[in-house]
Amino acid sequence: MSIAIMECGDFSEFQEALKTMRKVDDLIINTLNTVIPTDSFHPDGESACKDLHKKIDEGNEKRSKVIKNCITVTADRVKNLKEQRETNADDISLSKALRSEQTKLRMLQVELSVEDLVQQRTAKVFHEKCRTYYKPF
Repeated sequence: MSIAIMECGDFSEFQEALKTMRKVDDLIINTLNTVIPTDSFHPDGESACKDLHKKIDEGNEKRSKVIKNCITVTADRVKNLKEQRETNADDISLSKALRSEQTKLRMLQVELSVEDLVQQRTAKVFHEKCRTYYKPF
């Protein structure tokens, strides 16, 4: 699913898309071990670490943007459903839809916390392996 057209409606699809987007982070240790196998063998550790850091940053930015966008979209849906329910309190389908959107909003907020942890873990591993070759800050 393309990031540009990612829908926030189906949370399962959203999670699958995030999982795909987190491939670099999930494989960070293997990637770093491939890029810089040992301290004695590093043809161009600086360039390799710099390129990997760029990929990591781009991925972090895209995922954070997508999650925050879906939080905004879902929060707007919750607000609209609450307004509709106020004018039509007897509509059970509105109440169900509202509960569903509220649940999705909470799950998206949790996903934002998970994203923060993923980014911290990746940054730590990257720093441990690349600190002698490349300092992005």
